[in-house]
Amino acid sequence: MLSYLQIRDYAIVEALELEFGPGFTCISGETGAGKSILVGALGLLCGNRADSAAVRQGADKAELSAEFELEKDSPARAWLENADLGDGASCMLRRTLHANGRSRAWINGSAVTVQQLAQLGSLLIEIHGQNEHLRLLKSSEAFSMLDGFADHEPLCLDVGNRFREWQKLAAERQELLAATPLDAGDRELFEFQVRELESAVMSAENFARLEKEHRMLARGGELMDSLESARQALQDETTGASVALHRALRMLEPHAALDDDIQAASSLLNEAAIHFDEAESAIDNALARIDLSPDRLAELERMLREQHDLARKHRSQPEQLEQVLEQLCVRLERAASRDSRLAEIDQQLEKALTAYRDASAILGASRTRYAEALSEDVTGLMQELGMEGGRFEVAVQPNPEGKPSPRGDDRLELSVSANRGVDPGPLRKVASGGELSRISLAVKVAARLAGADATQVFDEVDAGVGGATASTVGAMIRRLSKNGQALCVTHLAQVAAYADSQVTVQKTDLKDGTGVAATLLSSDARIDEVARMLGGQVSRQSRAHAEQLLREAGATRH
Repeated sequence: MLSYLQIRDYAIVEALELEFGPGFTCISGETGAGKSILVGALGLLCGNRADSAAVRQGADKAELSAEFELEKDSPARAWLENADLGDGASCMLRRTLHANGRSRAWINGSAVTVQQLAQLGSLLIEIHGQNEHLRLLKSSEAFSMLDGFADHEPLCLDVGNRFREWQKLAAERQELLAATPLDAGDRELFEFQVRELESAVMSAENFARLEKEHRMLARGGELMDSLESARQALQDETTGASVALHRALRMLEPHAALDDDIQAASSLLNEAAIHFDEAESAIDNALARIDLSPDRLAELERMLREQHDLARKHRSQPEQLEQVLEQLCVRLERAASRDSRLAEIDQQLEKALTAYRDASAILGASRTRYAEALSEDVTGLMQELGMEGGRFEVAVQPNPEGKPSPRGDDRLELSVSANRGVDPGPLRKVASGGELSRISLAVKVAARLAGADATQVFDEVDAGVGGATASTVGAMIRRLSKNGQALCVTHLAQVAAYADSQVTVQKTDLKDGTGVAATLLSSDARIDEVARMLGGQVSRQSRAHAEQLLREAGATRH
């Protein structure tokens, strides 16, 4: 339930704050006063597309925020917990729109994407505009309406899972069929190449090790001369660096305790002597390991040449031959198992399709039963909305031979007759715009009377109606909000009279232009506002009429 709304520098609003309670809240005001600005702000807080032109002239950014109270078992609360964005009984949405086009969003103080804001917003608020009836013409909306009315979520989930199992198998089968099969010649060639590689290929690590050893042997004489010269440079009794280093160290060590600099020099020479000794040992080890055998060099050249020849044959590098072998093995394995896997998939597909059809048939049967109930409920509400004799029908048309769908095998056809004695026809072809608006409201009320989790927001959906029908619209919205919350922007006093509370919106004069103020009306102020809605001018007669409307609607209880 929406409990608080704050708007700053949005459209012509400089600053506005409103608190909301449960039940039916009506929003009224003169034409152009800014009533729909509240609806637009709520839409942006629920992830609607932002436009920098919505930032108030002269401001750097618009700031919108709303607080919601959440029931313990509400889908919105579950979404927040799953997204690790809160687990309490309240939720705060915030969004900023900058004049340069940037937009940012937060949920409970954590920065989120607009997509996340939209996901949560769809669970918190449903906004129904003047063209709401057009949504009924979409197949997805028709299914959502019926399955929501029937509480078909478990059945729909089962059908969706069965469909995805079938779809996965069908995709694998198509992939296997699309793959080019190996003929006998290709299979024989690949098998020969695998045997050849398996007997000769070496790992990339071994190839690198042999290359390194080959380079060393190829430069063996030069390398031996360099090592011998280096050892002599270190160990020569007269000119050797190591000998001179140790001699200098022996001269300094007896006097190291007498002076800090001598101590430092002695320590550095000692470390250097250790490194020189280690270097001599490494040189001796290298000399001992070098094998200048011509036979070993020839063997290395043969092994490396064999790897390069294989690499050229397979148009790769020697280091990649292991991957080539793996790819050939996979290709042969797939070719060998293709026919058997296709036969296996065909059996699995048949079982998966049977399971899907069975689940879809169960869902379809339930849809048929609830379609009749929904049709009766909407038809009954149409009589109250000035369409006496009119009928609304939801027809479920199963097609168990059709291509599987995540929604099942059914098609839905919505038919309507707005007049007595006229057979129902397709909704998209028969009803006028005004009739569709009232039918849409009847559908919403019928499908939601069990209680809506989300706040229902109606933006002048009562346009084009009046008199007794307008009173019925007000009564229906009140019924819709009985177990939840509904907001309605309206010009009709008959609708406003049924609200549990009323907010009036009016323009105000500011130093730098025009602003908007919104006020929650007291009982007396509400009488004046309903009187204004009745006739434009507040008089004794219009106030008396307003009091009568409120009394008859039972809206004087606060």
